[in-house]
Order: sequence, then C-alpha cells, then structure tokens
Amino acid sequence: MSRWASSRSVFAPRSSPAGSPRRRAEPRRRIGPAALAISLLLGLGGCASLPQSCLTPAQPMLRAELMFGRTLRDRGLVSEAAFARFLAEEVTPRFPDGLTVIDSKGQWRNPATGGLLREPGKLLLIIFADDPAKRAALTAVAEAYKHRFRQQSVLIALQPACVSF
Repeated sequence: MSRWASSRSVFAPRSSPAGSPRRRAEPRRRIGPAALAISLLLGLGGCASLPQSCLTPAQPMLRAELMFGRTLRDRGLVSEAAFARFLAEEVTPRFPDGLTVIDSKGQWRNPATGGLLREPGKLLLIIFADDPAKRAALTAVAEAYKHRFRQQSVLIALQPACVSF
C-alpha cells in the first residue's frame, strides 16, 4: 500500500477493482518548499504596480523606501549635517511634496569578502503618484548618494499603496 496512491486522500490506499491485479502506484511528485517559493516569487515578484482599486477616499500610489548606509570608507560616518544637505540638494527638489526620514541600523554581506557588515543608516520613505519621471528620480537620488558618499549601493524598494490624507 502506498499513501501516495489515492486521488481522494494522500493517506488512503488505492483500491483495485474486483479481479484486477493490484499494481503498485507511482508516488505523486511533490514540489519542494524551495521550488514552490521560487515559483511564487517569480510569478508575483514583478515591478511594483498600482492596486486595481482603493477604498474611497484612498488613492492608488507608490511607496518607495530608500535605504542609505552611512559608513564612509576609512572616514567615519556620513554626518547628520551632510545627510541634511543631501536631502536639501538632491531629494527635496525631486520630491517636493514630502518625505519621511528614519534613523536605522542595517546589515549586509559584502560579496567581495563574504563578511557581514553592520552600519547605521537612514531610511527614506516617499509616497508618490506613479509616474516614469518619479521612478527615474528615485534612481537619480540613489546614484547621487553613491557618488557623493562613495557608496557601493542604495537599496530601493517599491510597493503599491492605497493612500489617503
């Protein structure tokens, strides 16, 4: 008896019609948890798109999270004053409607050394109506930060959101 044989229950044995020889059932193939997770991520993990509809009075918008590391190579940290200047010169002109900055603590694995690095950071939240120019502005902000403070990367995460003020 094989617990994989029945189409009605994974635990019930397959019954044979009277007089027919009993055959060993082939086990059902199972998708492993990792394969299932990868399939779901590939199917659902496209670029952020706006929700089909939001409950009134909310409007469909995008929520962007930019994560900036503050550790400078051999020079300490990006200071509060330097980050404030960066916001004033690079971020606010591109997103004048508003933003939120949160102090953070992050960690990441350095691909060159394999070592785990921890550093203080800044998390920038921006809510905006979806627009290719605004998406490009996010990339420009990240590139400006990397250039100004000689950083390897800035993480950008986009999520659809229903927003009301």
